[in-house]
Amino acid sequence: MTITHSFLLRASAAAAAVAGLIFIGVQINHPSLDATSITTTDVMIRNSLKLVMTALALAGITGVYLFQVTKIGVLGLLGYVVFALGYLSMLGSEYVAALVLPSIAGSSTAYVNDVIAVATNRPATGDIGWMQGAILFTGLTYVGGGVLFAIALFRANVLARWASALLAVGTLSAIGAGIVPQYERLFAIPTGLALVGLGYSLWRAQRTSAALPVLNPVSSNLDPVGAG
Repeated sequence: MTITHSFLLRASAAAAAVAGLIFIGVQINHPSLDATSITTTDVMIRNSLKLVMTALALAGITGVYLFQVTKIGVLGLLGYVVFALGYLSMLGSEYVAALVLPSIAGSSTAYVNDVIAVATNRPATGDIGWMQGAILFTGLTYVGGGVLFAIALFRANVLARWASALLAVGTLSAIGAGIVPQYERLFAIPTGLALVGLGYSLWRAQRTSAALPVLNPVSSNLDPVGAG
């Protein structure tokens, strides 16, 4: 199999769309999290899917950025870098949630409960060390980078603008999880739909650009080299 530019763009488009679907799907009937539930098969599967989702989303937004790199400008570069840092940080957090916390939930129950509390915008009773800063960094870069990247996408007007606008709304609305935590799962839906929309738009735009005819200036009658 030959790895081409078009193949990589299609792969990143599919990655963005699948990431969006997973992001929405794992929120459905999501149980409350604590040191007990995090060891259940249901939550462990959801957290594993979230880990996959972050990797796919990172690949997806990379393809979205590279497809329009000449039109998205400095704001797009800044937004992409910050947003990518957010997903990289989220990848680490989801790794901890999926593989580390369940293994220490029995021996360090209080610590696990405190990490979950901070991650879900609830007060912790103890010190969770560097995880406090890591979770804060993830939130800031995800929201800030997502909004900047979405604005740059909207201005570039290469991919679906409704998806770009929805990405801005979705990432910014994540702040609402700290205000009304009982509805935190709903705030993932706009971002999930935005990723699906951007992935589909990238797939269509890439196919359209690949299908455009390439003119050969040497064979053109307007070219003095080909005239005669």
